[in-house]
Amino acid sequence: MTTKLNNWVLLTCALTCVLTFSLAWSDQAQQSSKHTYILVHGSSGGGWDWHTMDTILTSRGHTVYRPTLTGLGERVHLANANIDLNTHISDIVNTIVFEELDQVILVGHSYAGMVITGVMNRIPERIKHAVFLDAAVPEHGMSALDLWPSLSEHAVIEGQVYFSWLQKDSVPPHDVPQSLKTLTQAVEFNNPLAIALPATYIALVESLSAESAEIQKDLSWQTAEARNWPIQRLISDHNAQRSHPNQLADLLESIIK
Repeated sequence: MTTKLNNWVLLTCALTCVLTFSLAWSDQAQQSSKHTYILVHGSSGGGWDWHTMDTILTSRGHTVYRPTLTGLGERVHLANANIDLNTHISDIVNTIVFEELDQVILVGHSYAGMVITGVMNRIPERIKHAVFLDAAVPEHGMSALDLWPSLSEHAVIEGQVYFSWLQKDSVPPHDVPQSLKTLTQAVEFNNPLAIALPATYIALVESLSAESAEIQKDLSWQTAEARNWPIQRLISDHNAQRSHPNQLADLLESIIK
């Protein structure tokens, strides 16, 4: 009886150890799959534009920051004609540095491709992966206006660009004018460590059948392919963070394992 009891105790202890190890390993595996996302909005927008995405990703266990670029969103009271691309790059660099973040996933939408390119160039050691969401993919020395000459068609009043999609007398949160210098200043992308960073381009397309026509007129898409970046597609309008947030969250998680 004593021998059987001892064997039972030993078996119970062994099973407990295995279960404890398995739970610890599972917890560690889950933790390792969680990431820190820096979501950067496009021109005229604000951190508010990522609110739904923040909620989704946070509910899945990720850490999310959605800073607003100077002069836009809730920081519109700081708007002035001297704000340039470097100001916006510093907004994101300082968020990462002052929050003491490492291994971040940079996600830049539209104009923010210019911004995260500059961030990559300045602090590549803090970045795990960069995601260009239907975004500008500039070469070194390019400005947003170089990539998108049609930006010059928007009205400029006292150094502020009044984009055609702005809605007069709309209630916040809403898009606002943006300093012209953010669109005309050239970005730096000449740091070898930045150039070597993993990056992915997400193309937002009307349909897969229209893809060939879209890539032919999209210089950023072409540049991403030339750099051998993985190209992901999502059928959506240009603002998937608003219209397809769950699908976009799924796609972001699939990119970074």
